[in-house]
Amino acid sequence: MMKKAVQINNKDILLEALKGSITRLSPKHQIKNPVIFAVTLSSAFCTLLFFIGSFKPEDFGFNIQLLFWLWFTVLFANFAEALAEGRGKAQAASLRQTKSDMKANVIIDGNPKTIDASALKKGDIVIVRMGELVPSDGEVIEGVASVNESAVTGESAPVIRESGGDRSSVTGGTTVISDWIKVRVTAARGESFIDKMILLVEGAKRQKTPNEIALSLILIGFSLIFLLSVVTLQPLVSYFGASFSLLVLVSLFVCLIPTTIGGLLSAIGIAGMDRLLRKNVIATSGKAVETAGDISVLLLDKTGTITFGNRMASEFFTVANVSKDELLSYAILSSKADETPEGRSIVALANSLDAKEFSLFEGEGALIPFSADTRLSGVDFGNTKIRKGAMDSVAKFVEQNGGMLDEECRQIGDRIAKDGATPLAIAVNGRVLGVVMLKDIVKPGIKTKFAELRKMGIKTVMITGDNPLTAAAIAAEAGVDDFVAEATPETKIRLIQKYQKEGYLVAMTGDGTNDAPALAQADVGLAMNSGTQSAKEAANMIDLDSSPTKLLEIVEVGKQLLSTRGALTTFSIANDVAKYFAVIPALAVAVFPSLAALNVMDLASPKSAILSAVIFNALIIVALIPVALKGAAFKAESEEAALRRNLAIYGLGGIITPFIGIKLIDMLISTIGLV
Repeated sequence: MMKKAVQINNKDILLEALKGSITRLSPKHQIKNPVIFAVTLSSAFCTLLFFIGSFKPEDFGFNIQLLFWLWFTVLFANFAEALAEGRGKAQAASLRQTKSDMKANVIIDGNPKTIDASALKKGDIVIVRMGELVPSDGEVIEGVASVNESAVTGESAPVIRESGGDRSSVTGGTTVISDWIKVRVTAARGESFIDKMILLVEGAKRQKTPNEIALSLILIGFSLIFLLSVVTLQPLVSYFGASFSLLVLVSLFVCLIPTTIGGLLSAIGIAGMDRLLRKNVIATSGKAVETAGDISVLLLDKTGTITFGNRMASEFFTVANVSKDELLSYAILSSKADETPEGRSIVALANSLDAKEFSLFEGEGALIPFSADTRLSGVDFGNTKIRKGAMDSVAKFVEQNGGMLDEECRQIGDRIAKDGATPLAIAVNGRVLGVVMLKDIVKPGIKTKFAELRKMGIKTVMITGDNPLTAAAIAAEAGVDDFVAEATPETKIRLIQKYQKEGYLVAMTGDGTNDAPALAQADVGLAMNSGTQSAKEAANMIDLDSSPTKLLEIVEVGKQLLSTRGALTTFSIANDVAKYFAVIPALAVAVFPSLAALNVMDLASPKSAILSAVIFNALIIVALIPVALKGAAFKAESEEAALRRNLAIYGLGGIITPFIGIKLIDMLISTIGLV
């Protein structure tokens, strides 16, 4: 992982956030948040009224307090956003330093020339030797090397990067620790991984998402409603021979508009992206994070996501007239040339069962390495041919040598396949000796995770190249909702399009070039950082850890982001309505004595009522900053259940809190004589 973000209680970050709360007072920045811009204009207008003396002399102290708390509200709304962005300042500074220090050996006319990495252009060819930093994102076009990617993934174990295949992509800022590679730069200036990280952690170019824009319009609508409510108060009370000062009316307007969510809206979005970054995932935009929260279908590769990936030998089955020792001995011989994890696990299991290797043959024999074409491995001792491999491949081998795969062997193979495992047959010339079972182990806890996703209304679909019988058994054990067997790249993209036509939002993972079309088609495409450049360019998220299961965590981050925004919006609107009914009766009771029945809090005076409301309005933003940054409490449940819970906690809480808070503040300021 990149260096961990400094904790939010770090003095440097708090100082930067305090400075940011002042610099954000510029109209250019304020206009981006209409609600807080209205509060800023209101505060400036009240300040102007104060300095031109538009108040009674006895109201001097009262007006000073109103002005202080109005500007406090503006500053802490800015502070919330600045604090959210400031959490990444230390990371950005470190990244900029890394970028500025990097050099590149660019190939010009066949010879390497050292230049600043920042001068590289897309398409340049660079050579990176042992001990040097990869100067920019690119594709390996020549050579093979071990690369330390701990600067971006936090994993100390080096990885192999080589030309061709799905492991050719390299990231700027990583270190070559052995050999050398030639890299074609694939990132234009300002668009490298490091550049994107800097922009992400600072939030410098974070665009508002469609949901944020829609919510901003709703908040503007609420603000206009309360503006009309406040504006109509003055002529109404004037009709009865009374009046409110302009400063009081403007302060009332600030109290009633949705300043709480207006002040926290940007911070919620930035903090959501920061939480994703802390999970080592780069999102191209805030929209991608939000979309993850609305996902309704997850397409998950079986290998590496649902299962550990390496099938392991777990049991041997002999056929008639074959002893266990004979089968184990031939299993070892047939796997000597098989360097795959499966082949090594067969030898390990046979040895653990105290296999007594037959001394039937002299010398090493002619080893037959495992081939993806034949799906066989083995050894030849003269005319004696020993083979191990897939059932159908062994069947062909036996038939070519005058034998036949007997019914008992087929039944064993079918039984193993139905149990979700993979059968491999072992044969000598035209004679089948038995079957070894390879089991793909389902990751512990994955079934519980899928059950949680199901509670949230998310459908899980396992994608695998296995045969339907094996796929069905694994799917049942893992607890997925559906599966697709014998899948191809074309199958994936057609499946995504099918779900999208039915109105679902789809997420999937991938790392290869052949995954790029499906990643681009998916609403959320998560590419592995270890994968090809084309896969990463097609996706809208990149997992630096290259862990396919990360998609499950991304969905939770997206859900929590949406839940937090919804919860605080509910609280803010309920809060504003409650403040209206809490303050107006106390403020207007002198004009309309009949409103005394509605003054349930029995506030000390109209001045105390408006000042208490302004103070509460400012302090509630401060109180909710931790919720905006950390996210509201999240649990796996349906959208309906989440809505009910948010209404119960934040809706009801938003109504009750102002009554309690304003009353306590009223008692305090009245006791110490502030009004």
